[in-house]
Amino acid sequence: MTDEIRFDPVESFAAEADPFQRLWTPHRVAYIQAGREAFDNYCPFCEGPGLSDEDSLIVYRGKLGFALLNLYPYNSGHLLICPYRHISYYDEATPEERAEIGDLTAQAMQVLRKTLNVDGFNIGINQGDVAGAGIAGHLHQHIVPRWKHDANFFPIIAQTKALPRLLGDLRVQIADAWNALTAE
Repeated sequence: MTDEIRFDPVESFAAEADPFQRLWTPHRVAYIQAGREAFDNYCPFCEGPGLSDEDSLIVYRGKLGFALLNLYPYNSGHLLICPYRHISYYDEATPEERAEIGDLTAQAMQVLRKTLNVDGFNIGINQGDVAGAGIAGHLHQHIVPRWKHDANFFPIIAQTKALPRLLGDLRVQIADAWNALTAE
């Protein structure tokens, strides 16, 4: 018997069974390579409104806030409602901003029911790093569509979730339905 340390080639790791599920997200390597400091002064919710709706995934622009698809959705149609103003907490929003966030939330629910036959929703705001906010500096509310017989919220985080719709196609469908709703 030898005390020699054996290193298996990396190619064999993915083929070996173990108790861990792995979600490979190579598109997120930019965050890792750049380091957190590179994103400390960057806010996608401030930059997004200056881009085209297609590039920023915006589905609706209001007076004080906007709705966009989440780039890293829990489910197809996962929307975010953001004020244009860069604020971190709900209690920093003006009464007018809070009212519009509420109106946009109600409109989003109507649009998602119409376009995706949604049966229910998870709606929430994570405020601050310790509360799980991925972008803690800019207030944003999640609207996650749910369907009957869909898994509950915890398996979505614990396992891989299949997303059957491309974000670009979904953005067009939701934006068109939202524009039709607000034109009525």
